[in-house]
Amino acid sequence: MAGSSTSTFVIRWINFLTMILAILVVGFGFWMSTHNDECRRSLTIPVMGLGGVIFLMSLAGFVGAWKNISCLLWTYLIMLFVVLVAIMVFTVLAFIITNTGTGHAVPGSRYKEYRLQDYSSWFVKQLNDTDKWTHLRSCLVKSDDCNSLSKRYKTLKQYKLAELTPIESGCCRPPAECGYPALNASNFDLGYHPVSTNVDCKLYKNDRFLRCYDCNSCKAGVAQYMKTEWRVVAIFNVILFIILSFVYFVGCCARRHAGGSDSKVPRR
Repeated sequence: MAGSSTSTFVIRWINFLTMILAILVVGFGFWMSTHNDECRRSLTIPVMGLGGVIFLMSLAGFVGAWKNISCLLWTYLIMLFVVLVAIMVFTVLAFIITNTGTGHAVPGSRYKEYRLQDYSSWFVKQLNDTDKWTHLRSCLVKSDDCNSLSKRYKTLKQYKLAELTPIESGCCRPPAECGYPALNASNFDLGYHPVSTNVDCKLYKNDRFLRCYDCNSCKAGVAQYMKTEWRVVAIFNVILFIILSFVYFVGCCARRHAGGSDSKVPRR
């Protein structure tokens, strides 16, 4: 019986630590929500949901080991296995989806431009969905991404040396190939007739409600932002997978040892 007691003790404290890990996962999701506006929180709810599932799963394992309830311990191990498979599948897909797409240097500037066709077909499909883009577009218009540029960069030199975010580069200005001379950080001389056939050149307007929000370059900037966000979560999931795999391995070994100890108890 000593072996069984030791095994349940191990499972109990392993799950106590896993509950703390779950709280950290929820905290990570909350951190993501505070660093993004409501339109760029695509992974916040899934991350916090994952933390909640891990917490409930660990609670089941902790109570099962504490009260020696066999069905709870098996439920815990099955749930943990399902969570590990789900994390692995999501992480692999995330790395595949974010494996393409990069910025292109703009001569004379520090910021980069982004092209929608460089990104995965999944990103392109999501961003070309009319309903989804209408929602995202309304958020971009309300945000300070474009509206604050002229306040932050008083001169054209400051603007050209600025390291613009992908959304600022793609949504707040026309593509460099259009050739529109910049008047300031928020307005361009649209009297110039561009040689480029890029449709974004005709879509861009100086109006704060229009800018380049309907441009492919804007969608590409959002795709680059989503790629970065997904990569952060994917790397976080790799670390989480390693930790939970260790927990699962220890839990299986402890449960097997407990089962073996119970089977050796002499019958009266």
